[in-house]
Amino acid sequence: MKTIRNVADLRVVMHRNEQPIYFISATNFNLIGIDEWVRNFKFISYIDCFDGRHPNVFVPSEIPHAEFESIEDINNYLLQHKEVIDYIKRRGGRAVATFLMFDETTEEICNDLGIEVWFPKASLRQRCDNKMETVRIGNKAKVPSVPNTLAGAKSYEELLAAAKKAGIGTDLVVQTAFGDSGHTTFFIASEDDYNKYAKEISAEDEVKIMKRIKCRGATMEACATKSGTLVGPLLTEVVGQPELTPYKGGWCGNEIFPGAFSETIRAKARDMAYRFGNQLVKEGYRGYFDLDFLIDVKDNEVYLGELNPRICGASSMTNHAAFAYADAPLFLFHLMEFSGIKYKIDVEELNNRWAQKEFIDSWSQVVIKATDDIVDIVTHVPSSGIYHMAPDGSVSYDRFDYHRQAIENEQEAFFLRITGPGDYRYEGADLGILITRGRVMNDEFDLNERALNWIKGIKRLYATKPLTEVQRDDTPSAGSFKIL
Repeated sequence: MKTIRNVADLRVVMHRNEQPIYFISATNFNLIGIDEWVRNFKFISYIDCFDGRHPNVFVPSEIPHAEFESIEDINNYLLQHKEVIDYIKRRGGRAVATFLMFDETTEEICNDLGIEVWFPKASLRQRCDNKMETVRIGNKAKVPSVPNTLAGAKSYEELLAAAKKAGIGTDLVVQTAFGDSGHTTFFIASEDDYNKYAKEISAEDEVKIMKRIKCRGATMEACATKSGTLVGPLLTEVVGQPELTPYKGGWCGNEIFPGAFSETIRAKARDMAYRFGNQLVKEGYRGYFDLDFLIDVKDNEVYLGELNPRICGASSMTNHAAFAYADAPLFLFHLMEFSGIKYKIDVEELNNRWAQKEFIDSWSQVVIKATDDIVDIVTHVPSSGIYHMAPDGSVSYDRFDYHRQAIENEQEAFFLRITGPGDYRYEGADLGILITRGRVMNDEFDLNERALNWIKGIKRLYATKPLTEVQRDDTPSAGSFKIL
């Protein structure tokens, strides 16, 4: 096909794709299901979530390695693993790699192996990922952030002086340049609050200092193309729920449903994502990205929160929304952008179509972390597959499946197991992801009873044993890094 002009053309191109494309990451969670849309798409994973039962997931045997400190370390380990190299060579073709996270070392390894990376350069992603740079890009695109100033805050006095100059008061939120919001966002209303986080804040030459508002979190994924920015649905965010995460402000899930936000808020967010994406193209960035929004509950004003210049935890929801089955998952447009195939698509038509409520159905996902301040060894885990909730709220394994669409009703859920037998269970460790039809929160954005039953039911299916003295020396630190 010489030129992709519509969704039908795109679907045919992906259905007939002959180039081997890989998603290399700790798990296949972020792009789960894309292999069923794209021929020759495979997952290369570090964690065998499916115990060898997923036909398109390849997991090499574990070999000695340095302790991982990031997901980039995991990917670089995989790319240098002989079994992975042999697997890619055996399948032949001009290989393509996609990632959740990667760095310059990843790019060098891929170059040596003759593998193309279908994302913008790591250096550009790093620049755009900087929370200060996000504010600046948003300002260029006329996409406002919560009233803020970008300044150094080596002391509490310096913090107050910067806030006073910006006229944003003394009840503040401070963010450092990089990292998960659950670890790098600090709520400061007094000098004592500052002192708790002084080491992290004072180490930075510049931080984002924001007025503190009462807000709801939302997220929206989009894809910046030469034809314009395609915009997905607006998702709620499950944040800081103590049953799911030990981190205040830490992301732990999403919901998608038609009535999640008013049409006014949805329209504002769509317009902001569209303008931001078009500005990203001017910055040299193209392809998939995610914007977090903060919605002020006082006046329903919508503010830019953070930019994730990549796929992210919400991607598994966006690429399975109703619009994706009606047309095509958003990630297919990312692949189109990097494929080299000419295209000319009507972005406005697609955005208008996807904005209709009929193209949004009701789903939820929660990331279940270990929340107790203990470390032990896992001896038994719930397998990935479909689980059933009985009328009394108890949860049991029903059947194996790797399709989330196999969930028939709200009494069923798909569980993707992350922590496995022999792994450490420590505070902040990812146990697994639960995906279900319907909502997991109430209108006050607290977990509803059904969600609480699911979480308790899944956690009860884990069994552990205490550490030995030898094992204690090898235990990971709490919340070592985020793999999703």
